[in-house]
Amino acid sequence: MKFEDLEVWKRSATLSSNIYKSLAGLKDFGFRDQITRSGLSVPSNIAEGMERTSYKEKVRFLDIAKGSAAEVRAQTYIGIEIGYIDRETGKLWIKETQEISAMLVGLMRTLKKKI
Repeated sequence: MKFEDLEVWKRSATLSSNIYKSLAGLKDFGFRDQITRSGLSVPSNIAEGMERTSYKEKVRFLDIAKGSAAEVRAQTYIGIEIGYIDRETGKLWIKETQEISAMLVGLMRTLKKKI
């Protein structure tokens, strides 16, 4: 199974791109760096995990990706609160991270059956 074919990878890569584009002009480099790194971590860990040979390792990297999605969600809440992220954009990112997390759980369940 190629990671490029996974809908969860496609969606997380799109989210990461959207985060970068939306926050490109943000002057708070610490916040911008943290949320863009978290966002980039999701599709990166999905890709790395799916390239591993053992199912146990695949699941481990998908779990890391799920944690990064939660990190993006937490940072989005804060970004909305402090005015860095538009409320409507933030709501979309929050919903997307929740759906990505649910998709990762489903994929991990499938892979765990093969361990």
